[in-house]
Amino acid sequence: MARTKTHYSFRPLNAARCAIWSLFALALVVAPLVFKSSLALTMLSQIGYLIVICLSYNILLGQGGMLSFGHAVYVGLGSFIAIHAMNLASKGAIPVPLVLIPLVGGLAGVFFAALLGFVTTKKSGTTFAMITLGIGELVASMALMFPSFFGGEGGVTTNRVYGQPFLGITFGPQIQVYYLIASYCFVCTAAMYAFTGTPLGRMLNAVRDNPERVEFIGYNTQRVRYFAFIVSGFFAGVGGGLAAINFEIVNAADSLAAARSGGYLLFTFLGGATFFFGPIIGAVLLVFASILLSELSKAWLLYLGLIFLFMVMYAPGGVASLIMMNVRVAAYGKLRTLWVAYLALAGTALFAVLGVAAIVEMIYHIQLNAALGPVVPFLGASLDTRSLDTWAGAVFLLLASLGLFELTRRSFLRQWDTIQEEIEREIKHREAL
Repeated sequence: MARTKTHYSFRPLNAARCAIWSLFALALVVAPLVFKSSLALTMLSQIGYLIVICLSYNILLGQGGMLSFGHAVYVGLGSFIAIHAMNLASKGAIPVPLVLIPLVGGLAGVFFAALLGFVTTKKSGTTFAMITLGIGELVASMALMFPSFFGGEGGVTTNRVYGQPFLGITFGPQIQVYYLIASYCFVCTAAMYAFTGTPLGRMLNAVRDNPERVEFIGYNTQRVRYFAFIVSGFFAGVGGGLAAINFEIVNAADSLAAARSGGYLLFTFLGGATFFFGPIIGAVLLVFASILLSELSKAWLLYLGLIFLFMVMYAPGGVASLIMMNVRVAAYGKLRTLWVAYLALAGTALFAVLGVAAIVEMIYHIQLNAALGPVVPFLGASLDTRSLDTWAGAVFLLLASLGLFELTRRSFLRQWDTIQEEIEREIKHREAL
């Protein structure tokens, strides 16, 4: 007689996954209640739709190995279609409530991705990247040729408060718009995560890793890339529709520019394109860089370039790879032995950053603000650009910090390698048991 189960068991992976998604949803709900300022709410709203956009870009880059320089095309065109739909709906021409406008942008993204992707996905690698760059520049230049649709240099404006309130919500206050963006952010993130486990998502990974073998077993690699391109275009359009609702204006010079596509690429890479949650980190970094860092210094793009160079040299997997490597070390109880090394690395790196920043700020002041006098305010202190001692002190701080950082880094690497060897021995010991 078969024994009847008297209890249920759950796989730890599924329980952890449910906990992670619950924490993500809780963070989206609680964030505006913790950070209540108008600036914080603006940043949270931008983070919400940029998460959708960066994740949609990572379908191409991280999952499919397709380096695209024209992703802003599908985000921007989705924004334009969405804002025109809002204007038509406000006039009563089409019965589309505001909560469905992001889906209108998504359908626009699907249409243009199906149209343009049929050409771009015929090639892969560098050729694909150059084709996307060309199409991106083509669409951006066409914006000035059709001012009736793109609004010329002024762009297209709208009013998101139209029609009957949705469940009593007018979407006039920014907090209501944030929760609309957060809802789409959660649903789209879950949908894109689910896509990674579909046959198309798995085959897209295979096309990225070994396209010759995929063709050998009978799959059309171009068709796989094309369908993935369309999926990416849909979510890019949804993100563009959310951006149109948030700002109530869409400008071609900003939405369709190659610099915008470069921003999506840069921060998706910095976040970690090889991990699903990497673009989420990248979206947060993008908002902090474009809002906070740009307000702190006119040289923020230079700092951003230096950060990108540093990440390429020392952490090509992005921030997500650093997190996952330390999670692995922590899982084996080895992380506590690295705290002193991490503090030493952080301290020397901080002083090196201060040295670089002092030199850069003085150079920028001489070039751009010389008429304001020789003194540069810097982190509560004053730097005199005419004083040789100030320049010598900044250079000495930089060189000394870099030397100490390099010594600390080498010591850390020896300790890190020892820990990795211990982990490998422990893994083999567990497998033997």
